[in-house]
Amino acid sequence: MIFSAPLVTGKLIQRYKRFLADIILDDGRPITSSVPNTGSMLGLTDSGIPVWLSRSDDTKRKYAHTLQIVEAQGTLVGINTGLPNRIAEEAILAGLIPSLADYAELKREQKYGLNSRIDILLHDPQKPSTYVEVKNVHFSRTAGLAEFPDSPTARGAKHLDELGNMVENGFRGVMLYVIQRRDCDRLKICGDLDPVYARAFERAMRRGVEAYAIRCHITSTGIVATSTIPIID
Repeated sequence: MIFSAPLVTGKLIQRYKRFLADIILDDGRPITSSVPNTGSMLGLTDSGIPVWLSRSDDTKRKYAHTLQIVEAQGTLVGINTGLPNRIAEEAILAGLIPSLADYAELKREQKYGLNSRIDILLHDPQKPSTYVEVKNVHFSRTAGLAEFPDSPTARGAKHLDELGNMVENGFRGVMLYVIQRRDCDRLKICGDLDPVYARAFERAMRRGVEAYAIRCHITSTGIVATSTIPIID
């Protein structure tokens, strides 16, 4: 996933109201940026950290800048939760996850379950359709270890249960975690921050849902999935 234009750089002053951040650009201008992330961004909002932002020329937008990357714990971290679906799609089409390769068709945002939409649907007349739910990961508090979620997510637990239902109806259900940071080589489900999600994950695995994690190489020009990594207990 390549950014359409060069990112601008600055320093974070504060994130507030969840979707906004005050930034000082490196040229000295203070701005307010949109923050495309509904989560807590735990550990990623310290005042003074370097940030990278995209800029839109759309005059209808209230805020021209969008926060894309922060530097935390000595590494670049992608925070835009709108990007993992694109990153995951590119990874699947590139064959990065062998068990998800060689499907005839990839569809986005298809209705399924109970008033839900699946992020990616893989279809092939020669094999069962595969329902892929994509989750963004950027939380780490131990060197080399990514964790999900960083705050309680009832919606995430619901998705796991719905994937289990698809498996029991003869399809494949896949949870794909996209780790938008380049310093982690394994993933763990964060049961201490969201025990309900952890139980839902264990239940989904028992029902036959598959889980994969991919890590990304992040630069100011783009974010690309590079390899799969293990999910540990």
